[in-house]
Amino acid sequence: MVRRIKIKFVDFWSDFNFEDNFIINILREKYICELSDNPDYLFFSTFGNRHLHYKCVKIMYIGENVFPDFNICDYAMAFDWLDLGDRYMRLPIYLIRDNFKDFRINYDIDCEAVLNRKFCSIVVSNIKHANPMRELFFKKLSTYKKVDSGGRVWNNVGGPVTDKHQFISQYKFNIAFENSSSLGYTTEKIMDAMIAQCIPVYWGDPLVHKNFNPEAFINVDNYRDVDEAVDYIVELDKNNELYLDMLRKPKVINKKMFDWEKEVYVFLTNIIDKPIDKAKYITDYGMQKLYRRNLMYADFVGNRLKINKIYSAFQTLKQNLGWF
Repeated sequence: MVRRIKIKFVDFWSDFNFEDNFIINILREKYICELSDNPDYLFFSTFGNRHLHYKCVKIMYIGENVFPDFNICDYAMAFDWLDLGDRYMRLPIYLIRDNFKDFRINYDIDCEAVLNRKFCSIVVSNIKHANPMRELFFKKLSTYKKVDSGGRVWNNVGGPVTDKHQFISQYKFNIAFENSSSLGYTTEKIMDAMIAQCIPVYWGDPLVHKNFNPEAFINVDNYRDVDEAVDYIVELDKNNELYLDMLRKPKVINKKMFDWEKEVYVFLTNIIDKPIDKAKYITDYGMQKLYRRNLMYADFVGNRLKINKIYSAFQTLKQNLGWF
């Protein structure tokens, strides 16, 4: 008889689909999944604090440069390279992207087509919390040739592009910088460039070489400074054989990434097949309980401050409009 499990998703990004996502689809291979407000298993991410109000088995998924907090979760899936037994699985976000199905170790190269493309592209839409390194590099490389920017930031192509793949496929290089440099934090940016048969110009994860072949992309961290990295890109741009040699390199060195769904299946079923009391690691006693209570209090105060700010703004608006 197929087991029925009660699950819930909270604190995920705004367009996260509770009924159709990589977690529930993998779980459905073995269980009947019931979405419930009284779950046995809670899946949560970093976009809120509703998870603090649940006491069931809690599994955290992180798609940002945030280190998992095992005081608030029993299990986690994230970017970091950690060894915590059955409590943790490394699952970088590029693996769950729709276009991962198009990712290959090697691609057939049409030499004439790839050489007769424009110089370099970049697609960035948010720099609010980003390291200034990306902007610095974009401006420095632009002194050699125009770098076409198709995002909302630094846009110079007439407006934001609607199809990133179609856009960057028109270029020999793509600036694929992360928003920060953090151990293990490799997002989809380098993969997107490789799928488009561009050479990625990468900066970010110091451990990116543990999955992606360092001979298949330009890692700005490997150069003495930005100027030296730009000089090498210029050399590749002018030397067709050197460019094609890098473009032909295998894209990955860790082929296990292509089995990620099987690994997630093993990770999750190991949790759910335990008795509930054995599956829980976080405790309701000692300083760990106080730690979570303090987080809940901070969240409560923060929400009250937001409400007061909104109320104050509304009162000001009423006064300005003469609503009495």
